[in-house]
Amino acid sequence: MQLVILVCQLVLILRTEAQIPDPCILSNTNRPPENSDITVVCGTEYMDLSIYICPVYQALYNESLMVLNNQYNKPQCFGMADWSVTPPVLKFRFPINESAIISCNNNFKIIDHVGTGLFADFSNVQSVNISGTITSMDPSAGTITYRPQILYKFSCLYPMQYLLNNTKLGVSGVNLAIRDNNGSFISTLSMRLYKDGLYKERLTIPETGLNLKTKIYVAVVATNLTGRFNVLLDRCYATTSPYPTPSTFYDLFVGCTRDPQTKVELNGASQVAHFSFEAFRFVEHKNQTVSTFYLHCITRLCEVSSCSRLLPDCSKRRKREVQEVSENATITSPAISVGKQTTDDAQTFSASYGLPSESNYSSPVVAVIICIIILAIVLIAMATYFVLYIRQKKVIIQ
Repeated sequence: MQLVILVCQLVLILRTEAQIPDPCILSNTNRPPENSDITVVCGTEYMDLSIYICPVYQALYNESLMVLNNQYNKPQCFGMADWSVTPPVLKFRFPINESAIISCNNNFKIIDHVGTGLFADFSNVQSVNISGTITSMDPSAGTITYRPQILYKFSCLYPMQYLLNNTKLGVSGVNLAIRDNNGSFISTLSMRLYKDGLYKERLTIPETGLNLKTKIYVAVVATNLTGRFNVLLDRCYATTSPYPTPSTFYDLFVGCTRDPQTKVELNGASQVAHFSFEAFRFVEHKNQTVSTFYLHCITRLCEVSSCSRLLPDCSKRRKREVQEVSENATITSPAISVGKQTTDDAQTFSASYGLPSESNYSSPVVAVIICIIILAIVLIAMATYFVLYIRQKKVIIQ
């Protein structure tokens, strides 16, 4: 009887070993599962998960029995075995967008925290935490099982402010990704220039440059975003360099500080932000016919329900404004060139007298000039009257 039992046990052992694939037999990962078996890569477009597959077979499972968040009825939630690498792994991949994340029941959570790094001076910054589990599916049909339950946890933290790898001088649309130690989040952000307040007609800049004080309308537009997020501009400024270096810059707006000619029309309320300003020249270009500069906007995302409280409260004492701009932290416009002429070309002079034309005077100035002329006429008339009066008196006396 004991011999029969020993033979049966030997058959079970051989059957179990026969289930282990050849690449696993000599692998150093041919052991029971451990927490360190999973590797998580928080990429710019995808989240990639890799699990050593040999421990899975050791626990009497295989790739068809490992699934994301217990979503057994969804093929996209299962992994794919890669036997071409050493050690072999089971790979899961899903895009960084809300529909793909939700389809396998991953957790999608917005986290508020105090800004760090480039946004250290802003009191509120939001991040997205994506997390979930990979679990084993026990095929045992009976009441009990001898298979251990396998559960791997994973998570990625994606800050919602954008960092841009700005390598082109004329940027009309670029792919943007946030990067930090925990991962990246990708979308498409573009800056567009318009000549009208309805943001319909694109601005065309002639070779001679725009006239001074030309109204320029700017739109910062995000695409490929879920409806949960809006675009929030923290700072927009101009530099003479196509790169956002802090050497020579002029702030159009940052926090509650704004250039008098700059008007922020839409910010944090949509997936597009609007503002306008008047064309100007940099003083360092005073000897040049055309002054060329570039706009840069520090941009981040905010959850729709919380965008309003992330905007600066200008009725209270504001925090210290950002003084430094990282080279990889902005969305940048194409080159903007401005000539020396004003919009109304009012700097014309009288050829005969070298005096400004009458149209250059404002109404108060004209009124003052008229009063002076009238006063002068009255004084001359009074002086003439007194001279004639004195002469008449002399004639009478004689």
